[in-house]
Amino acid sequence: MPTNPITQVEADRLLDTPKRRADARVWSYPSLGGRIVVPLTSTDNREKFSLDVTRNRIDMSKGSYQNRARKAIVLARLDFGARPHRNPDGQEIMSPHLHLYREGFGSKWAFQVPSDRFATNTDDPWTMLIDFMGFCNVMDRPIIEQGLELA
Repeated sequence: MPTNPITQVEADRLLDTPKRRADARVWSYPSLGGRIVVPLTSTDNREKFSLDVTRNRIDMSKGSYQNRARKAIVLARLDFGARPHRNPDGQEIMSPHLHLYREGFGSKWAFQVPSDRFATNTDDPWTMLIDFMGFCNVMDRPIIEQGLELA
């Protein structure tokens, strides 16, 4: 995949686009080592997106949430319970951290989780998922059941 598939303006527009679940399917929050890919669509049905929820195989406090556009373009990814991330400029960002699309770099840049957008407990994977969907402008959220390990 080219390092520059879309412009920064287009990526920002896609991240800000109001999104909704593509169907009424009920999803189960993945167990350890699991992953779900939830289809989303823009509210005007012109763009398709996905919400990826991935869990670590061993550590239940480790995982990631990702919002993609056009199948392969990562607009945003929240990594939690992970090692620190080193940005292309050498700066180290502690976990949890938020990767955002940057023209010419894709999702290689990470940032501190913005406290004004992720005001809930960053130690709780479920509340981080809710905050992440809000950050990605998912208005009509998919139905995801927490499961016993998160309840």
